[in-house]
This record gives sequence, C-alpha cells and structure tokens, in this order.
Amino acid sequence: MSFNLQNIVRQHILSLAPYSSARDEYTGKEGIFLDANENPLGSVTPEDWNRYPDPYQLEIKDKIAPIKGCRPSQIFLGNGSDEPIDLIIRLTCEPKEDNVIILPPTYGMYEVSANVNNIEIQKIPLTTDYQLNTEKIIASINPKTKLIFICSPNNPTGNLIDREAIIQIIENFQQGIVIIDEAYNDFSDEPSFVPALDKFQNVMVLQTFSKAWGLASLRLGMAFGNEELIKLLNKIKYPYNINGLTQRALLENISNIDFMKDSVKILNQNREVLISELEKLQIVTKIFPSDANFLLIKFTEAKKIFDYLISQKVIVRDRSKVILCDDSLRISVGSEEENHILLHLLKQYK
Repeated sequence: MSFNLQNIVRQHILSLAPYSSARDEYTGKEGIFLDANENPLGSVTPEDWNRYPDPYQLEIKDKIAPIKGCRPSQIFLGNGSDEPIDLIIRLTCEPKEDNVIILPPTYGMYEVSANVNNIEIQKIPLTTDYQLNTEKIIASINPKTKLIFICSPNNPTGNLIDREAIIQIIENFQQGIVIIDEAYNDFSDEPSFVPALDKFQNVMVLQTFSKAWGLASLRLGMAFGNEELIKLLNKIKYPYNINGLTQRALLENISNIDFMKDSVKILNQNREVLISELEKLQIVTKIFPSDANFLLIKFTEAKKIFDYLISQKVIVRDRSKVILCDDSLRISVGSEEENHILLHLLKQYK
C-alpha cells in the first residue's frame, strides 16, 4: 500500500474554498493600503502595529529552511506546536468515525486535541524502558486509524525513541500520517527527521522555538511535511495565525544561532551536574536517562516532595499519576543558581 494523502484527508476539505484575506490578493509591501479596513493613523502603541502581518510568514520560512535542511514550501508555522496538532486532526479525522494512536506516557495535547475534535483514541503504552511496543502498535492499526503520535525525545520521560522503531512504524503505516514531535531535539545528538521528509511522505515533524531558542512567550511552533500536506494546513488555518510582533522578533534574531547552541551546551552540562548531585540523595530512587532539558525523577515520596518544593516557591511538575511514572516528578534543568537552590532544598527535606 502506497501513501496517498488524498485518501487520508477528509473529503469535504479537499473541495473547501479557503478564506481569502486581503494579503492573499496583494502580497507587496509598498502602496496605499485601502483593502483590509485597518487603522491608517497608526497604533495605540509607540510602534505601528496597524497593518496585518504576512499570513504565510514567507520571509521567516526562507530563513528557517536552510537551518532545518528543507524547503520553505515544506514548512508550516503555528501558534505553538499545539496549532498544527489540532489542525492535522481536523484535516484527517472524521469525528466519531476515525481514530488516532498515542503512546503514553507522552505529551498531553495529543489526547486533548483528539478529545476536543471527538476523535477516538487508541492508547498503546510505551514499554517499561519507555520505548515503542512496535508489534502492538502495528497490530492496533485498523482501517479508521489516521494518525500516530510519537514524541522523541519523549515528554515527560526525556529519552529518545529508538529511530529504527520509528522507521518501522512509518513503513507499516502508509494509510495515515506519523507525527514525530521533536520539540526537544535540539538538546540531543539524534538527527532530525526533517531532512528525510522527501523519503518519508507520510511523516509530519513538529519542532518549536519555545525551548532551546528561548522564545516560549512568542508562541511559534513549526510543522514540516510534504508540500501537499503543508498547502492543506495553510488552507484550513486562521488567516493571520502568527502575529506581527512574533514575526518581526524572529526575523531580527533568527541569525543568532550561537545563543541557541550555547544554551543547549550550558543546559546539557547543567543537566549532567544535576544528575550527579541528585544521585547522592536518599530520597531519589531513580533518575531516568534524558536527551532533553528536563529530568524525570522517581522519589520516595513524590507528592510530599512536590508540595514541599511548591511551599518554597520552586515549581516542578508532578507526574506521579501518569502511567508508568509512579512516584515521579519532572524537573526542568534550570540555571546554575536555580539548580543550586533546588538541590539545597532537596537536601534539607526530611
């Protein structure tokens, strides 16, 4: 069975006429703009934000493409990665008919978006060492399965998913799309799947500027896929989904790759120091391997330690109720000073 996107997309969307914005009809930057009912007198702010931004973020995509090893036409930009997660479900899944596969423990928005869209969810838990149960995943695929979500490095566990296992899923799921969420890929040595998109037509890769690039507040996520898929995502997105301030900030600073690389180097070093110090604590029973900027840590009394840290204004995530994460907290790698405070508090815990 060969991959055919036309058979995967909801049929009414293929014939859907998208909204045509003013900036679709004229893409130039010079002229007297009397087409979009904007305020010609300027903005309430000191800077002029009175004109609508580029709906397709073409300048940004031109700059992202060589960094990521792809073509601009293979890039979709969203309001965080959550927007393309929601859009890919809406693009492919008929409510109450189709289903998606998620692999817990994993990022919670896959399930939330599927539930919002009234899509059935098949949950195939990871193995005890947080890897894919490939045989069970493949066996669970049925004619109504449209999407499989794989997070690598995985959240909340922090580990890379075996690349050959991912490829095995890709090769055995030509009837749908495999979404590979690489939000934390910058912190690992694992090659991204983005440069392999021409080989794997049934793959969509998610990345973000929120982590290593330090732009969480600007909310800019990336989805990469074949050109036909990206065109369809652009067809159903809101017209101006990336605001002008975000676009300008990225255009002016995306060349500062050294900051991103230095951040990755420092945070990875801080992670290793944090691991070595945590291993000395009796309240820590296990530290799971991580290729991300966080650690999943099993404690003797996870909930009590979580509450204790909260009382000291140190905020971590309690993952102890998540499948396969009993008695575990997820702790982001902080600055050297933040990690020192965290360790000091944990040493004082009794």
